[in-house]
Amino acid sequence: MATGKYSRVDGRKSSSYRSLATIVVFVIFCLVGIWMFMSSSIVPVKNSEFLSVETGNEVKQTLSKSDSKQFDDTSGDLSGAETREDGSGLSSKELGITNEDNSLDNLMVESNNEEKESQDSAEKNQEENHANESSDEKTESESGQKMVDEDDGKDRETNSRDRESNLETGEAENEGGEMKNKLHTESEESSGENGSESAESGKNYGVDGTADKLKHVGEEANLTEEKNGKNQDEHLELSADHNIVESKENNQASNEILPAGSQPEILTETTTQNGAWSTQAVESQNEKKSQQSSTSSKNNDHHWKLCKSTAGPDYIPCLDNWQVIRKLPSTMHYEHRERHCPDEAPTCLVPLPEGYKRSVKWPKSRDKIWYYNVPHTKLAEVKGHQNWVKVTGEYLTFPGGGTQFVNGALHYIDFIQESVPEIAWGKRTRVVLDVGCGVASFGGYLFERNVLAMSFAPKDEHEAQVHFALERGIPAILNVMGTKRLPFPSSVFDLVHCARCRVPWHVEGGKLLLELNRVLRPGGYFVWSATPVYRKGPEDVGIWQEMSRLTKSMCWELVVVKKDKLNNVGAAIYRKPTSNDCYNKRSRNAPPLCEESDDPNAAWDVPLQACMHKVPVDSTKRGSLWPAQWPERLEKPPYWLNSQVGVYGKAAQSDLTADYIHWKKVVSQYYLSGMEIDWSSVRNVIDMKAVYGGFAAALKDLKVWVMNVVPIDSPDTLPIIYERGLFGMYHDWCESFNTYPRTYDVVHADHLFSSIKKRCKLVAVIAEVDRILRPEGKLIVRDNLETISEVESMAKSLQWEIRMIHSKDNEGLLCVRKTFWRPTEEEPIKSAIV
Repeated sequence: MATGKYSRVDGRKSSSYRSLATIVVFVIFCLVGIWMFMSSSIVPVKNSEFLSVETGNEVKQTLSKSDSKQFDDTSGDLSGAETREDGSGLSSKELGITNEDNSLDNLMVESNNEEKESQDSAEKNQEENHANESSDEKTESESGQKMVDEDDGKDRETNSRDRESNLETGEAENEGGEMKNKLHTESEESSGENGSESAESGKNYGVDGTADKLKHVGEEANLTEEKNGKNQDEHLELSADHNIVESKENNQASNEILPAGSQPEILTETTTQNGAWSTQAVESQNEKKSQQSSTSSKNNDHHWKLCKSTAGPDYIPCLDNWQVIRKLPSTMHYEHRERHCPDEAPTCLVPLPEGYKRSVKWPKSRDKIWYYNVPHTKLAEVKGHQNWVKVTGEYLTFPGGGTQFVNGALHYIDFIQESVPEIAWGKRTRVVLDVGCGVASFGGYLFERNVLAMSFAPKDEHEAQVHFALERGIPAILNVMGTKRLPFPSSVFDLVHCARCRVPWHVEGGKLLLELNRVLRPGGYFVWSATPVYRKGPEDVGIWQEMSRLTKSMCWELVVVKKDKLNNVGAAIYRKPTSNDCYNKRSRNAPPLCEESDDPNAAWDVPLQACMHKVPVDSTKRGSLWPAQWPERLEKPPYWLNSQVGVYGKAAQSDLTADYIHWKKVVSQYYLSGMEIDWSSVRNVIDMKAVYGGFAAALKDLKVWVMNVVPIDSPDTLPIIYERGLFGMYHDWCESFNTYPRTYDVVHADHLFSSIKKRCKLVAVIAEVDRILRPEGKLIVRDNLETISEVESMAKSLQWEIRMIHSKDNEGLLCVRKTFWRPTEEEPIKSAIV
């Protein structure tokens, strides 16, 4: 009996254990099924409007565990399948990882995770079954979530820091993403799909404020979410106050480094590994907000008015100051054509001529311009028979002639070189000064010989001749041979040209010709094509005799006098000496040599003197040797920079080389591609603070010319610019520039405004920029952020378009586009009304 009793009991006990095991297995399968059901229902969060409070809290808890860790902008644990098949994600190539790098690691991690998860799930579910087998789906779901969090903690200890980078790709921003990363029970394709969906689901965390914590975590995830798989390199177009902010990031890192001691550089960013950098998506969002706030606070500070003056659309403040001109004691030396700036620079805007339209592109502009852009016909009436300019329907046309070359400038240019082959246009002779240039056809056609000509003429009765030149795309400035030195350093022009320029060179001891001697390079040529050379009338003969005496006493060699039979004109070509031997042998010290204390490079508002400076003969001094031939001279540091210290603190030659490398990178990586400037429509460029001319040098392969301006309060580097085969002038930007309105396509200001506003009002300088910049022209500003903000505010008040804005540290880069907008309210300029 006993034996039978115990046998029956043992049988019941065995059957009970089997039943219990069956129930446990059944429960496990139910829980696994429920978990899989919950996984698939949670992951596609992009279709849901809200998330549960529990989910939000759990994400916050997950994030809090890694708050102390540095987020690296990498893509860590994305598998090859995910990067291939996730349409909204980044490719493996973009992230710098390969399938080979990840396949073995991922396989091992998945295997380990599956073992852990099976054991942990069985143990947990057994305990829960004994404790409460009747829990509902909500309780089971919460229990499953706790399991995921515990497993997540174990995985963090097991895996390397690379696992954390999933946060930055958006996969740890939601519950479904965590399950996928930690359990890996679905196929590789499912993982890829879930990764895409989890990236989308990140948007919805803003409901409970979690987005504020997450938005800086995954910079590239933000781009993925907002662009939905579009190319990250496409620029974002954000509208703020009806201005378009167009920003681009380059694909490759280009850590631009300025020479030591220079202003900080704005660096190009990468799109995939920004390190501490913010992405364009975040920057653009912040910028939109800042623009909205700055617009309301600053835009109304600048109330623009239209300048009302006698000159109207041609107003030039420092040349149209009739209040001063009327009081001049004498105009014998063309004082009325010189600069007389108003006491306070105007802050009004110059009106547009009626019917103004976008300028004709180069090279067509050399031959014709829109009549209504420069609506003056007097010169066509007076000089039309000499092929200067003619009115042809809605155009002004330029046959290419001049007073001394009626049959075309090219023939005349070749005639000069045939007369003196050593001139060698475009090789030995690169930079030319054309005095009394008319419409500058001589300089316009010299471009075909690789020669730059600085042409100048006064604002006189030859209505708008310099304006014609600039509208044609030919370099020119307004100036006069009067009582002041020309705004150029000494010994910089390879050749000086005068074709019937109407300058009385021989009077007053040859003071005006001595000024040409100052700016002409030793060994350089003076080409004088005028009636005294080839006509035999009494006046012409007398002038020729005076010029012969003067040039001989100046030790200029008369190389040749030759007649151009086609144009029936002649030219006398002189050469400046390369030593002081002739000066020392003169019987009379007339014209006298200048005092040793006289600085030949001092040229801003300095009165003319009837004296000559000695020729430098020390081989280490500038002017003692001729520069290298073009184009070698552009890149070869000048020989005379040996012992000097450069602007940026290095040895001058190294400084110059580093500056050139810097500007080539900036121009190629930013200016030519990042600002959406159509450089084929750009011809006239001005660099308001040129330093070594690196910006101009970097543009050498484009069909543009650059006026390099060295401000009077900056280091005097203009001689270096000329030595490189470029040109420019001195100027004080607290005053108006010697040019007509609407004459430049691009204005470039590199760290100028922050320094100039210490001496004068920035609003007046911006008004001057508006005056010289053509409608649809671009202003590029590089400066500190405070100044960039000021310029941006004024640009918006001018209704200009913000094309690009970029910042790093305390440095900014701004590109704006001028529009055709003009205010309606007028401001009378008393000094400019006759």
